[in-house]
Amino acid sequence: MEQLKDLKLEIIYKSISSINGYANNTRVHSQEQIDQIKSSISEFGMCTPIGIHNETIVYGHGRWEALKQLNYEEIPTLDLSHLTDAQRKAFIIADNKIGDNSTWDEELLKVEIEGLQEMNFNIDLLGFSLDELDDLGLNDEDLNLDTDNDDVLSLSDRFGVPPFSIMDTRQGYWQNRKRHWKNKIGINSEKGRDENILGESKQADGDWGSIGGKKMTIAPNASIFDPVIAEIFYSFYSKKEDIILDPFAGGSVRGIVAGKLNRYYIGGELREEQVTENRKQANDIITDDDIMPVWINDDSLNIDKNVDKKVNLIFSCPPYADLEVYSDNPKDLSNMDYKAFIDVYRQIIYKSCKLLEDDSFAVFVVGEVRDKKGNYYNFVGDTIKAFIDAGLEYYVESILVEQSGTGAMRASKLIKASRKLVKTHQNILVFLKGDAKKATKKCGEIEMELIEEVQED
Repeated sequence: MEQLKDLKLEIIYKSISSINGYANNTRVHSQEQIDQIKSSISEFGMCTPIGIHNETIVYGHGRWEALKQLNYEEIPTLDLSHLTDAQRKAFIIADNKIGDNSTWDEELLKVEIEGLQEMNFNIDLLGFSLDELDDLGLNDEDLNLDTDNDDVLSLSDRFGVPPFSIMDTRQGYWQNRKRHWKNKIGINSEKGRDENILGESKQADGDWGSIGGKKMTIAPNASIFDPVIAEIFYSFYSKKEDIILDPFAGGSVRGIVAGKLNRYYIGGELREEQVTENRKQANDIITDDDIMPVWINDDSLNIDKNVDKKVNLIFSCPPYADLEVYSDNPKDLSNMDYKAFIDVYRQIIYKSCKLLEDDSFAVFVVGEVRDKKGNYYNFVGDTIKAFIDAGLEYYVESILVEQSGTGAMRASKLIKASRKLVKTHQNILVFLKGDAKKATKKCGEIEMELIEEVQED
């Protein structure tokens, strides 16, 4: 202890690429918080160095992540190599927890914030939410806050999720929206699927992943589409009363979300029992203020015969080849070998794109699947090529990061046995037909409902 009293710490600037995060860091930083840190750094500069031990972060993971996103090349660090391994592990936890144990003198805090407001300082940089400011007795009028101004609301408040190319379903704001659709709205998409899906697969051993945020297992736990994906991308790439075409409808989720967001929805679905269940759920959930979705019970190869009008958005999550077998119908794509599957798949995409209005978008949620030897088919690449061959441009891609579930238990076995990595992401591909500026203008303003905290059932 005497030696530590005399210890003099020196700030050393290091290349940000030479610094590693601590793999077992227990503190979670949402993108929303990292955005706040970025705003703080932009306003105040990098006032606090990052503590490191053998080039690994001891404290400052959030600042490190923010600095990377701000494209910093060098960062100030403090060398904490005087700590033993036990001290380092303990300090990582203690540094976060001890800070949490403090409280605010709320009266003084209110005075300080009011003083900053009088100095015309941007209060949003302090990191307080509107609810927290309201709890202090500071309302919008006190602070002259314009709640219609984009700078006041967080990215997740304004757009449902931060509009980055990485979308993280593990974050609280995403899970809360998902609970809203499940618990408040009452979507129950597994109906019509789990009791009818055969659950067979021609896959080799597997990094069983998920389909568009749906849990990927075999029957009786059939995959379920995440309603938040539909909500976000409907809001980004269409407007109210637009027509959405879904050539691979599956369960009820995408149709019901469209109806609740006042979009017209046309979904093609081969299985009669699935269409029956979808319609039943829609009748239970869709109100007079919504728009009733339409499901067409037919082979999607006939999509051009069943839809006699132009549509404003194509949105779908197709079967992932033979990853999940939905029926024994020979017309079911999941029953086909990959070559036959891709041939029919391309035809359906081509016919759907012909129905798409000019200056509009198409969005497909896809993920890679393996052949019998355990190698990827390149399904994502084949999907991109199908849309390009149909005359659209490859416009945007988002990586959907999903909860790993049992991935941690499978990871060790997979990497040792086959050098495969556990798959915890999907690809959301966005395509453009026509002019990007005109298409964006047609979509109008992005309108996202602010969701209150929803508890688990």
